[in-house]
Amino acid sequence: MINIDDLRQKFHDRQYKLTPQRQIILQAFLDNHDKHLCAEDVHNIVRQKYTDIGLATVYRTLEIFSDLDILHKMDFGDGRSRYEINESSNPHQHHHLICLSCGKVKEFEGDLLETLESVISRKSNFKIVDHQVKFYGYCRECQDKC
Repeated sequence: MINIDDLRQKFHDRQYKLTPQRQIILQAFLDNHDKHLCAEDVHNIVRQKYTDIGLATVYRTLEIFSDLDILHKMDFGDGRSRYEINESSNPHQHHHLICLSCGKVKEFEGDLLETLESVISRKSNFKIVDHQVKFYGYCRECQDKC
């Protein structure tokens, strides 16, 4: 879980301020930790209580949070960057299952590629620091509709 003191230190170290707007945007992720939010999603969430936060502020804040490794930025091929809380220093936490019909994203826990990554790294003399796996298909609800 995110520690507010650690967060303040990250901001201070990079000469940013943890403004009230940034705290509100971070709270949107904490309240929706199981979702992969795009900027428009975040904007819709925060505007329910704080109507003065603009979409440009949300975009800038998401980029800052991503640069500070507070959020993990992802591309699921739908033309929008999505973000999730970066809760661990271990980049290999989970993979994503993406429904081609409704667009729902589900997380799949477990890293099944560590052995493959090790083999690739050894054979190619390439230091791998991260990987992302996305599986595309149809969720149960969309399968049932067919």
